Amino acid sequence: MTELRKRGGGGDPDSTDNTSDKEADGEDRLGLSGDTEGDCEGDSKGDCQDVPPQTDNTPQCLNKALEGLPPRWKNYWIRGVLSLAMITGFFLIIYLGPIMLILVVMSIQIKCFQEIITIGYRVYHSYELPWFRTLSWYFLVCVNYFFYGETVADYFGALVQREEPLQFLVRYHRFISFAMYLGGFCMFVLSLVKKQYRLQFYMFAWTHVTLLIVVTQSHLVIQNLFEGMIWFIVPISIVICNDIMAYLFGFFFGRTPLIKLSPKKTWEGFIGGFFATVVFGFLLSYLLAQFQYFVCPVEYNSETNRFAVDCQPSDIFVIQEYTLPVVLQNILGWETVQLYPYQIHSVALSSFGSLIGPFGGFFASGFKRAFKIKDFADTIPGHGGIMDRFDCQYLMATFTHVYIGSFIRGPNPSKVLQQLLVLQPAQQLTIFNTLRSHLRDSGMLPPAVLETQ
Repeated sequence: MTELRKRGGGGDPDSTDNTSDKEADGEDRLGLSGDTEGDCEGDSKGDCQDVPPQTDNTPQCLNKALEGLPPRWKNYWIRGVLSLAMITGFFLIIYLGPIMLILVVMSIQIKCFQEIITIGYRVYHSYELPWFRTLSWYFLVCVNYFFYGETVADYFGALVQREEPLQFLVRYHRFISFAMYLGGFCMFVLSLVKKQYRLQFYMFAWTHVTLLIVVTQSHLVIQNLFEGMIWFIVPISIVICNDIMAYLFGFFFGRTPLIKLSPKKTWEGFIGGFFATVVFGFLLSYLLAQFQYFVCPVEYNSETNRFAVDCQPSDIFVIQEYTLPVVLQNILGWETVQLYPYQIHSVALSSFGSLIGPFGGFFASGFKRAFKIKDFADTIPGHGGIMDRFDCQYLMATFTHVYIGSFIRGPNPSKVLQQLLVLQPAQQLTIFNTLRSHLRDSGMLPPAVLETQ
């Protein structure tokens, strides 16, 4: 077993005599053996021995200003100051427009991927797995090429129609993506080394699960953005609000533990965060629904080579009058209220973000416990890594995308037109004649148009 720790095994990997030792060692490396409860609790990181201890990267000016405070209050102020800084940066990015938001999402995706892959690299570093990190980043490029190529085809049809090289790439996009993936797959098979097979397949699966969690869901974030910036801003803000309010309610009123995976989480914080988040989402939705900049779908204008957010707002962003239930009428003294329908949808989003969204954080807590680490990284002082801040965001993005597809999105004429423009002229003419015949038979074609044919 000692030899196995040094070089991944001392005998034939297919030998039954060594199987039990290697499996036991593999489980120990994975942090699966024994009870990991309480391994990395509190502020101490001394028990986290599978990876190097994370350094304190809190700015010196902040450390100096807070010296003398008890550790609990010092951590509270560090988290609070950095949270305000991140929220301010978030508003600035929104002001800079959709392109900047897309670039930020891509940057966060890459950083989250790097944090998770680095954990795997550190855990298995002694085995010197060949090509592990190179192949991981290669697969990241392949998956991003596939998803963002699909986005270009869907939302940049006019640009694709104008550029001949883009037409070729779009036409054969899926074949090119598959060929790229096959190249990585063959590279992985060629990299297999005797006595390291099991660990190499562990890491192959590790990379693909990471891609599924990080890349696919960050792609959904961008898909939500194209539906209108409000579908991007409100869900993200809901998760941020719930995280902050649950922390504050738990900090001041928390007494009852919520879940063993996160002993610091309390029922008081969970319930208080829920009500505060629903109110916040309701009010934020009312504010943003008044502006076309936030409610209009983000579309690429080929004439100006810029994104446009100008449209006639859909019905869910037009204020309407609703009759209150009798119980609420007696309590509030109002018979009707005027609301944007989107505010009602925001209650569903807020409820999910408060009740189910935290399970993304619990999942991340379980992952960190499995590998005996406190945080994914130490990128943000007091908060951990980027993945520590976005573990719930990805789950929220998936729900928002499914919610839009199930209850909001209807046929999009602009997308249909973009797809028509990519067709060959003969195909476009066939569709035109078919549509004209259908409109004529339905009596929907104006007589003036009929006379000119």
